[in-house]
Amino acid sequence: MDKLVIEGGNPLSGTIPIHGAKNAALPILAASLLANGEVQIRNVPYLLDIQVMLGILERLGCSTRHERDTVVVDSSKLISTDIPEDLMKQMRSSIFLMGPLLGRCGEVTVYEPGGCAIGERKVDMHLKGLKALGAEIEEQVEKMTCRARKLTGTDIHLDYPSVGATENIMMAAVLAKGRTTITNAAREPEIQDLQNFLNTMGASIIGAGTDTITITGVDRLYPCSYEIIPDRIVAGTVMIAAAATRGNVTLSRCCSSHLSSLIHVLRRAGVQISASNDIMNVSCMTRPKAVDRIITSPYPSFPTDLQSQVMVLLSLADGFSVMKETVFESRFKHVDELNVMGADISVDMNVAFIRGVPRLYGASVEATDLRAGAALVIAGLAAKGRTTVEQVHHIDRGYDRIECLFQHLGARMHRQSPVPEQLDFAN
Repeated sequence: MDKLVIEGGNPLSGTIPIHGAKNAALPILAASLLANGEVQIRNVPYLLDIQVMLGILERLGCSTRHERDTVVVDSSKLISTDIPEDLMKQMRSSIFLMGPLLGRCGEVTVYEPGGCAIGERKVDMHLKGLKALGAEIEEQVEKMTCRARKLTGTDIHLDYPSVGATENIMMAAVLAKGRTTITNAAREPEIQDLQNFLNTMGASIIGAGTDTITITGVDRLYPCSYEIIPDRIVAGTVMIAAAATRGNVTLSRCCSSHLSSLIHVLRRAGVQISASNDIMNVSCMTRPKAVDRIITSPYPSFPTDLQSQVMVLLSLADGFSVMKETVFESRFKHVDELNVMGADISVDMNVAFIRGVPRLYGASVEATDLRAGAALVIAGLAAKGRTTVEQVHHIDRGYDRIECLFQHLGARMHRQSPVPEQLDFAN
């Protein structure tokens, strides 16, 4: 397994462009199945999860290619609606294929999805929405088959504003007969991007970004070319790293309006932030200040995907901070690793109590999930001495060569791959 080796204590500086959003690219890649033909998607990062999704599409009969930041998917030779179990177990987002395959083919077979072990993430709301549209679901052990002779628009209320359920219902409903209204819908920017992509293909959707989305079914969708939005979580990770290392970093090709809650928290911590168009500057020349209370919640509130990274900054702040996690129940696994590096953090149920320390120290730590891994990288960049981060494959799921990203800003870090065993042919 690869590992990252970081020599910490060097303030980050420079300008870095932000790559496309993983959480926009994955549902958009799934939605490309709804158009019978070649779809071109630009600003797609080279990530492990993206490669898994393309692998699934190829196994379904599509042809794909990923050159630089552009992906081309041709679904005209789609031959299967059975998502490969081995690939589905590698990635949670494979569940996004349910809606488009059901909408286009009237049938889909899925297995238990994989992904980061950050807590229970049921697909009940996905199934409830698809059933409301007319799907019949046959459940077996770790396997489900959904069938629908005809999907019909209806009113669907989500018990919780689930991003995945909102997107799956949208993709299933675009070819359904009549109008579908989703209330208590998730409001994330990635859902707005999915709406814009589907509308570019000829769908009729309004309301994404609010809690009510209306989809009027159309007869067919058409191939198109589309560019996805910048990754707000990658941008947020870079912003926090700049602050934690007391650096001065400019982000380009980013969208500050997608990061309002983070900007608010960082400014409370004493970080200087200025934004204009798609450019943002972040600097922090002195020790950050504690933030009394942060609560994660669905967009536009503070994102759970930036909770672990911000905790690193607060662990270095002057004072006592409290972080409450309300989205996933197992998202404090990075705390023990940060404490190994000298942090002073205690956890009670879903609340973390963070007493800031003047300095972190390099250590050997292990990434337990994608965002925890990013947090440990930030901690290593800010720490005194050498940090080794194991289980880098988790980080590769959401960051396009994270070591190159931070090297560009002056970080002293590199990826270390295992040395292949030498075979002894002498005997």
